[in-house]
Amino acid sequence: MTEILLDGNAIQDGQQLHSWLADKLNFPSWYGGNLDALYDCLTEMPGEVRLTIVNDDRLRAALGAYGDKFLQVFCQAAKDNPRFHLGFSEELRGAADGFICM
Repeated sequence: MTEILLDGNAIQDGQQLHSWLADKLNFPSWYGGNLDALYDCLTEMPGEVRLTIVNDDRLRAALGAYGDKFLQVFCQAAKDNPRFHLGFSEELRGAADGFICM
């Protein structure tokens, strides 16, 4: 299983996040850098991947409402693809403002 750590402190905008994900997850050349393409790539990955997000509050602050949409795409893809696993750092699991997949 490939394990990837996404630190929200390192992301400044949506374009940077899309580029980072495309690089780390080896997305195909057709990846369009948008939420629909992100979902498609996450649900069609051939191998197992665990993406752990730390500092999701900082990611959401940097991206605004788009950050919540990103996280929802991650959550939905984890539900729809048994090979894609999503986690949050231990310290955020109990935080009142931590993001929770619905």
